[in-house]
Amino acid sequence: MTPFHLAFPVKNLEKTRSFYGDLLGCSIGRTSDRWIDFNFWGHQLTAHLVEENKSAEESNPVDGHNVPVKHFGAILEWEEWQKLSQKLKAAEIKFVIEPYIRFEGEVGEQATMFFLDPSGNAVEFKSFKDFDQIFAT
Repeated sequence: MTPFHLAFPVKNLEKTRSFYGDLLGCSIGRTSDRWIDFNFWGHQLTAHLVEENKSAEESNPVDGHNVPVKHFGAILEWEEWQKLSQKLKAAEIKFVIEPYIRFEGEVGEQATMFFLDPSGNAVEFKSFKDFDQIFAT
């Protein structure tokens, strides 16, 4: 699979560097006084400093939860997802949607969690015990 690139707005580069670099463990690539590149599980995320982040707060109902419409994330191996969810709980991250198993016992069963970065960007991490189910309908 080839890596994707995503650029997103942030309000504070130092808080962003700490959140993605220190907490989530993303290595840092090129930087400037207005942006930072992160290695986000093999994908390139670029955090761009903006004066005002006008994040959409819209959500859609999914499996009894209000899922933020505007979000991004990564699909991890099952054990890595479990470790990250425990790390985030220990760091007392406020979850938008607490870690849980979505669509349990159905096609597309997955572990998922949502939280906000320091700039209010919604981030989702998910995992599938069976990666062949990622695009199952």
